[in-house]
Amino acid sequence: MPAATPPQEPAPAAPPPGGGTRFVLVGTSHAGNVGAAARAIKVMGFSDLVLVQPRFADVLVRAETLAMASGAADVLARARVAATLADALAGAQQVCATAMTPRDFGPPTRAPRDHLPALAAGAASVAFVFGPERVGLDNDAVYRCHTCLSIPTDPRYGSLNLAQAVQLIAYEWRQALGGFAVQPRTADPVLADAAAVQGALAHWQRVLVDIGFLDPAAPKKLMPRLNQLLNRAQLSREEVHILRGIARAVEPRGRSRDGG
Repeated sequence: MPAATPPQEPAPAAPPPGGGTRFVLVGTSHAGNVGAAARAIKVMGFSDLVLVQPRFADVLVRAETLAMASGAADVLARARVAATLADALAGAQQVCATAMTPRDFGPPTRAPRDHLPALAAGAASVAFVFGPERVGLDNDAVYRCHTCLSIPTDPRYGSLNLAQAVQLIAYEWRQALGGFAVQPRTADPVLADAAAVQGALAHWQRVLVDIGFLDPAAPKKLMPRLNQLLNRAQLSREEVHILRGIARAVEPRGRSRDGG
């Protein structure tokens, strides 16, 4: 007999698009924000993180950074620290600043959801640049960028934490690249067939007559309306069983006639 063919290992999942995406944090002062930013980009399928002149030289290995990364330590391990923004942006074909402060000169300001789909269709390498938590990007940094992204917020209060801003931009960019499929968390219910629904309806009709709610001499449109209600509800088998159980409980004792 021929030798049995060994089972094939499943093919590794293809990496998501967007491998040319870089997230650049300039002058970050809080170590926790670096870790939270690493987590934010990882959950959206990105991994290239560059820091420019962070407050702490050892920020990538600080305990607070690792704690806030929460499983994204691999992003921190691959991250690098650049001496200048020019070094951090080397190789990027399109650069997007993130800034809220109005300026009288600079690149056009766009909402991420409006701008990113067109960018996804053309650019091969994109960098998103985020400034220090307290003051944001300075003018010289913004002038290096092709576009300034502004996250629409309530005009009365638009202050976003750095990691929150990174998460929003990473999400919008992932959506522009095609997004990820939603993974179902529960199994689809098994719908009851038409016969089961009609059986429940007939059972309810008998009980409604028994308790005096339905006058069989003048039923009007009660049962057809209930029929339409059950059809719209798309009942599962379990839900039909519940309805019939309620009918049994309401039914006068000794007069159960539901036939199962």
